Amino acid sequence: MLPLVIITHTLPEDWLSKLIGQCDPLIGPVDATEMAPTLMDMLPKVDGIFTLLTIPITEEILTRAVRLRVVSNMAVGIDNIDVSACTARRIPVGNTPGVLTESTADLTMALLLSIARNIPRASRDALEGRWKTWSPAGWLGMELHGSTLGIIGMGKIGKAVSRRALGFGMNILYCDPNENNVDFASRVTMEELLASSDIVSLHAPLTTETRGLINQHTLQLMKPSAILINAARGALVDTAALAIALQNNRLKAAALDVTEPEPLPPSHPLYQLPNFLIVPHIGSATQQTRRKMAEVACENLLAGLRGERLPFCVNPEVYSLKEKSE
Repeated sequence: MLPLVIITHTLPEDWLSKLIGQCDPLIGPVDATEMAPTLMDMLPKVDGIFTLLTIPITEEILTRAVRLRVVSNMAVGIDNIDVSACTARRIPVGNTPGVLTESTADLTMALLLSIARNIPRASRDALEGRWKTWSPAGWLGMELHGSTLGIIGMGKIGKAVSRRALGFGMNILYCDPNENNVDFASRVTMEELLASSDIVSLHAPLTTETRGLINQHTLQLMKPSAILINAARGALVDTAALAIALQNNRLKAAALDVTEPEPLPPSHPLYQLPNFLIVPHIGSATQQTRRKMAEVACENLLAGLRGERLPFCVNPEVYSLKEKSE
């Protein structure tokens, strides 16, 4: 019998072609935000889980999945998975690093350019008839050349964004727990970065330490003329504090690819602000990137089902634990 595998969402068939003949898939709905009841009922029998970041893989799920051998996340981040609980059960967890670096950096620059040049407001005004003629003082935005971009989290995506920003003649500051030996940016404290940057772009992982990193206090450290960009994780930002800062002109503008909660309800007051731009978590949304993410997730899943090391494993200590027990 083929191993039984839960795939939490319906995905294009050709993205999952590596699984054909290798496992017996149980597939969830397209837009699931929690594991479907029919899949929950099958947990005691499954050998693997292929999940998206919108599905929490919790202690409860792991307790029910007594035969589980691998969890494969079609994402770089793994904050939806209780990795500690997986490790305690010697279950390897896979992710898809490196695959979405360039597409997410592209999207970050798209957000940055759009909000800095007032494109959302200008587009709405044109559509709704407020564009009467060429206006010398209308729809003025920020010039990127010579401005300062502050990168919080100088990992692969932060570096990719920095390389693009250099092409626009921007000055780069960054803060990161690790000194990344980059010769195109100056490492500073977060307080210095927030006080000095014209645009602050978030590229840090979501951890206990970074949750709510941008809050009432840190927003007050930013220039009133500054712009905030978040294409990392929604929970890095205190949404209520951001709304107050924008409403009170304590911050010039913000553009988000991710929110907390996600999705942000249509009734949320942020949507009514002219200096706010939101897109629905599309950082990796190119045909090439999403397909490659699925393929890497398939490779991780199949390796785990075969008892082999995952190509990309976030808790490699499970292998030393297994070796000690054998």
